[in-house]
Amino acid sequence: MSKSCADCAFFEDHKTNAAAATSEDAGLCRFNPPVSQPAASAHGLWPVVKTDDWCGHFEAE
Repeated sequence: MSKSCADCAFFEDHKTNAAAATSEDAGLCRFNPPVSQPAASAHGLWPVVKTDDWCGHFEAE
């Protein structure tokens, strides 16, 4: 098994997410809380990552 985002427990495939990602091989990283929002009344944004990205927080599904 590779230690890439696609194999991580914190990766959410964009096809199952209500918000549309721009890339076919992209998804959301759910390890950390959402990042800064453009305005106080706006929702926070989850980081968009590619399936072959990786980080030091990898945890197998």
